[in-house]
Amino acid sequence: MTEKTRSPEFALAQNALQGLREDLFHGALAYRPLPALKPDAPLLHWIPARLRRYVQWTPHAVVLGMALLTLAVAYTGSSPGFGGARDLAHLLIAAAPAGTVALTLVRPVLAWWLSLALTPVMVVLAGSGDYPWSAGSFVGHTAVMMVVAARTRPRTAAWTWTLTALYAILAEGAGTGYSSNSGPLVVLNGIAVALVTLVSLNRSTRREVVAERTVTAVERDKRTLLEERTTIARELHDVVAHHMSVVAIQAEAAPYRVENPPPELEQAFATIRENAVIALTELRRVLGVVRAEDYEAPDAPQPTLADIERLLDNVRDTGLSVEKVVTGAVRELPQGVELSAYRIIQEALSNSLRHAPGATARVEIGYVLGGLGLRVVNGPATGRVQPSPGAGHGITGMRERVTMLDGEMTAEATADGGYEVTVFLPVPLGTPEPPAAAAAGVPQARSARGAQDTTAVLSLDTSLDTSLDKSSDTSLDKPLDKPAGGDRA
Repeated sequence: MTEKTRSPEFALAQNALQGLREDLFHGALAYRPLPALKPDAPLLHWIPARLRRYVQWTPHAVVLGMALLTLAVAYTGSSPGFGGARDLAHLLIAAAPAGTVALTLVRPVLAWWLSLALTPVMVVLAGSGDYPWSAGSFVGHTAVMMVVAARTRPRTAAWTWTLTALYAILAEGAGTGYSSNSGPLVVLNGIAVALVTLVSLNRSTRREVVAERTVTAVERDKRTLLEERTTIARELHDVVAHHMSVVAIQAEAAPYRVENPPPELEQAFATIRENAVIALTELRRVLGVVRAEDYEAPDAPQPTLADIERLLDNVRDTGLSVEKVVTGAVRELPQGVELSAYRIIQEALSNSLRHAPGATARVEIGYVLGGLGLRVVNGPATGRVQPSPGAGHGITGMRERVTMLDGEMTAEATADGGYEVTVFLPVPLGTPEPPAAAAAGVPQARSARGAQDTTAVLSLDTSLDTSLDKSSDTSLDKPLDKPAGGDRA
């Protein structure tokens, strides 16, 4: 026997009643104190700092003001001849609807139930001709519903208005000769609740949009950082693989440099060579992991500072006037340092070209004791700055390269409206770059097996040099940052 399918109308009614039970019954006694304004609220931007701690309680002051207004209306609207009651009795009667308004500060749903329950009582105690809403109940219940609409979800506000209208209809049917004011109250409450709900929804939507944008910006920054680190890892893979190739070749050639080497020495060098070849194989696997889907193997080794002049020529061909100044004793540095220095200069010039058209640039390279200093500065733009399609990865990439080498970097606007990037890359003393030809010099007198093994290692090094990735070339077509003169970070 198949289960009976319920109609959509039944499901809609069931969900509506479930919402009524959750909003107005289960959560009736919930303690929900009204929070103060947040420090970043738009209203507080126009208030002096010494007064902001007081202005943060503006919502509470508004609710209490509505309670005082309800008290005044209820007191003046009560009949002075009721049972010969004195002014104190009238004040206590008027305090009842005012108290329900004040209660919305901590328990809004409970305040609405008390306000509705007090309505018939106030008609009797006030002794006025208004029915079924006395003057105090009219103002107080409207204020309560406005606060409830502002502090709860739209569904709750809709249910409060619906039950209020239902009570008005029932009270009309049970009424006597009193004039009715249910129609004006239901209409006024409906308009007030609708306006407050729309304002609350608009404010809530804007907060959600700001939160989503914040999360998106954070995720974008994380993705940018990972992309830059992946790019750097692919480039440094080339450098590390070259050094490992040199280790493998030197370990293979070393036994042939010694006449009648002991077996222990030959075994030690064989172990070194085997481990180096294994490391090279693992490096190739790492390259496969960090390689992008649109990866294309480069056909040239990674650039160094020896290629700076060719980079500057390409920049000059695009219309940017560049001057190069080299200070200190030029020396060969570790390949990782030279590669990072080249990429930093390339990115800085790319930013100048993109964000400072018509300006002049200056590249300073300083070989100092214990490190390498770089300074790339451009003047203010003299041409029209076109909107940059880049994603702003440039400064992030430069900082990642500098951080990787334990260096220091500053990127800031200059006094004349240009931009300056200053970098220091430390280079420990006594760590020169091994020459590329270090693997040469292997004696020709070697066994056939040794020659074949060394040739295999050389082939592995060559294949690695032609299959490693580099993130950019000297075309300077890289993501850029904000215009010169602004914060490019």
